[in-house]
Amino acid sequence: MSHVLVTGGAGYIGSVVCQTLLDRGHSIVVLDHLEEGHRSALSPEGVFFQGDLSDKTLLHHIFKTYSIEAVVHLAAYCLVGESVQDPERYYQNNVFKGLTLLKAMRAAGVTKMVFSSTAAVYGEPLSTPIDETHPTRPVNPYGHSKLILEEILDWYARSYDFNYVTFRYFNAAGAVEGLGEDHDPETHLIPLILRKVLDKGDRSGRQGAEPPLTVFGTDYPTADGSCIRDYVHIKDLALAHVLALEKLGHLSQRIFNLGNGKGFSVLEVIEAARRITGKDIPYQKGARRPGDPAILVASSELARKALGWAPVYPDLNDIIASAWNWHQSFPGGYVD
Repeated sequence: MSHVLVTGGAGYIGSVVCQTLLDRGHSIVVLDHLEEGHRSALSPEGVFFQGDLSDKTLLHHIFKTYSIEAVVHLAAYCLVGESVQDPERYYQNNVFKGLTLLKAMRAAGVTKMVFSSTAAVYGEPLSTPIDETHPTRPVNPYGHSKLILEEILDWYARSYDFNYVTFRYFNAAGAVEGLGEDHDPETHLIPLILRKVLDKGDRSGRQGAEPPLTVFGTDYPTADGSCIRDYVHIKDLALAHVLALEKLGHLSQRIFNLGNGKGFSVLEVIEAARRITGKDIPYQKGARRPGDPAILVASSELARKALGWAPVYPDLNDIIASAWNWHQSFPGGYVD
């Protein structure tokens, strides 16, 4: 059992990581500014602070009061398009505030971190599946900001008494009981589809306010012409973080991909959602988005070997069904 600070713990991934930590006997303190996260997604078993990583006084209080032994750092801005429009916001939040957290950890003598990175650090893939030796050439400020903090962590480990693991996520998806994906605006394919099925409307309650579902690019060199992506169940993703935390200090590898190892096209996801929901899901064809590769699929062999991790829920139908169950139970999203 350890005392763990989870930054961004009220978010989609963070809330499931927090619950998994609690289920395995760890104590948690959550720091989240609730710009994207949801207070009601957190268990009352944890300690919660609403605040920002730039608040040095708050960080000092947390580390001093709760005997934190490790940090799971999930707090970040993560919208690719927004990062291109406003790169300063992303470097400020994802890099500068990350450094503020690291400085507070050093001052408190906390030497362990599990860091949430992204497959966006790879940029345009040169080969498939992508493994950890693939060149890192991000094509947007979001991916670049994550790569910068990855490199900072590497130098911290070389220069200080510091252990870390970095996870490069592919597409987190699905839900667990009581915990699901609720963003505003929503940008991820599976919840976008399920919102269309439920016809939720926008957050003001106006029905029919959701924009039409658009498939961006139907002329890629894939079997059905649409992009192929790697979807990994959120519960599998969360378990990897806890396994890494429990093995920190005994790992020779620090960077791991987390993916299903199998890709599904956009049209395959839509068809699976049709089967599971029993509803027609109309869509319109759109142009390719700049920077969208045809295929992004992970090799997660290193995580399998070093962490003993493997997806328990690799089937696309199971992933979508879990998300559908959550959306039906929470048709308006979280209450807050």
